[in-house]
Amino acid sequence: MTMIFGVPLMVFMGQLMLGLINGAFYALLSLGLAVIFGLLKIVNFAHGAMYMLGAFATLLGFQYLGLNYWVALLLVPLVVGGLGMVIERLILRRIAHLDHLYGLLLTFGLALIFEGTLINFFGVSGSSYPTPAALQGGMNLGFMFLPTYRAWVLVAALVVCLGTWFVIERTRLGAYLRAGTENPALMQAFGVNVPQLITLTYGFGVALAAFAGVLAAPLYPVSPTMGSSLLIVVFAVVVIGGMGSILGAVITGLAMGLIEGLTKVYYPEAANTVIFLVMILVLLLRPAGLFGKEA
Repeated sequence: MTMIFGVPLMVFMGQLMLGLINGAFYALLSLGLAVIFGLLKIVNFAHGAMYMLGAFATLLGFQYLGLNYWVALLLVPLVVGGLGMVIERLILRRIAHLDHLYGLLLTFGLALIFEGTLINFFGVSGSSYPTPAALQGGMNLGFMFLPTYRAWVLVAALVVCLGTWFVIERTRLGAYLRAGTENPALMQAFGVNVPQLITLTYGFGVALAAFAGVLAAPLYPVSPTMGSSLLIVVFAVVVIGGMGSILGAVITGLAMGLIEGLTKVYYPEAANTVIFLVMILVLLLRPAGLFGKEA
């Protein structure tokens, strides 16, 4: 039996793959947070709730409307993103001129409202969502068995993350987004509707969280608390990568998933805290984050 540092190869690779899958979710959620904070300077504590709403909308759509997975993958991010746009337009815009702390407290309150409402109706126990027929089964790679759905999650998350980075950093639309948030008065003078741009950006960041929720529904139990349990870890990932850094969110999310997976192999007791230990180390050595810009 092949061993890697005293661990069987199949066990090692299995944990590595689980780490990559978790890292894909960290990357997607961190990306949404980075887009919202980097462009709008909103510390969105409702982000975990939007992830949870994405998973719940997928589950309820299947149970009550018969929506299949592929329809949900397209429809749910649009619906939850639309809800995010309404929240930005009617609530967050009213406190945009105030300190970031007010936005943090407001979004934290919204997260509690969403979570508490769903707990009241559905309880805290998780519900399962079936894996799509086209993505059932798996592939025998020789050194491990890779479930098809887990491979799909990894590919889908990478495509969305890299596509988002490309649009924001390498296209004219991304240039408008950055300019509209850095110098709104100038962009208004050029005829750009900056408030609408801000609303669309917030909606897009929320839609990314909902997309992650749809991907998560067949993998994890769908419950009202699934977002809050993940949010603190995702915030730690964003801090490590650098608040507002799009590329940093993607790379750090995947890297932290791998580090967490490897820690489960060699020192399981530290698996739940290793990301926070990395965060402390990064803050001590580079307070702006690995990819953030020093003030």
